[in-house]
Amino acid sequence: MISRRAILFAPLAAIAAREASAAGKMTLAIHQNTSAGAGYRESLEGWARAGIKHVELTAAHVDGFLKTDSLAAARRVLTDLGLTPVSVACGVNGLWEANPRRAALLDDFKKRCEMFGALGLTRIYSPTLTTAKFTPDDYKAGADNMREVGEIAKQFGMTAMVEAVRSSTFISTLPTLLDMTRRAAHPNLVPLLDFYHFWSGLNKLEDLDLIRPREIGHVHFQDVPDLPRELLDNTTRLIPGDGIAPLTRILRKLADKNYAGPLSVELFLPRFQKGDPYEVSREIRQKAEAVMRLARVM
Repeated sequence: MISRRAILFAPLAAIAAREASAAGKMTLAIHQNTSAGAGYRESLEGWARAGIKHVELTAAHVDGFLKTDSLAAARRVLTDLGLTPVSVACGVNGLWEANPRRAALLDDFKKRCEMFGALGLTRIYSPTLTTAKFTPDDYKAGADNMREVGEIAKQFGMTAMVEAVRSSTFISTLPTLLDMTRRAAHPNLVPLLDFYHFWSGLNKLEDLDLIRPREIGHVHFQDVPDLPRELLDNTTRLIPGDGIAPLTRILRKLADKNYAGPLSVELFLPRFQKGDPYEVSREIRQKAEAVMRLARVM
């Protein structure tokens, strides 16, 4: 029998549990695409000055650094600045769908896993950028492809992540992404949720209810401008808080689903990518953390 005391205190306990699950669990990060023009060292140094602690790397930035320096030096940049790398864009596309170059792509992915593992990373992702035509049978093969990628990531102590892209003809929506990663059923393969692709694409807010607890492996955090969706592309992404997306509702839903990871701001507007990394990251931190506090997820 449930006691009267339990009945009386149940609502307060539920509220306390929700607040406890959200408190301190999500952390702000910045994706190196946001400071694409600054390079590896310069972007990280600017962000660190602005108080950023978590960063998402790109293969392009690391490759640029390695033209004149070593992988050990790249790791020292992170440690000397007190930065934690939380994820990396592997730079290998076409991993998920049928692809005549698949064997070569998997070999490239293995090299990237080894390389980024040496930088201390445990999470690596690839987007679904394809615009080819597909059939229902291709999705069955796609789950097998994901499982294969997950197995490669496992060999290097990493988790591979799939990012649904709004313009993809293979995986552009959250329901399809969740269905595919579940059918792959590999412990080292998880979905990545991108706020911009989610809200500017063919998703509905209720699709977030499909997420299982702790299912999302990583989150990209952006806002959407008040424009017809037909006019949106990568360059129209905004700093969280500058647009019209229901950011706090999405964040609260993620908190309810026990997401406890980074919120990585990835922007492509020239004013960000060509701007001073310190000034850009300071603006991002001010605005994004305000949204996070409003949603009670930090």
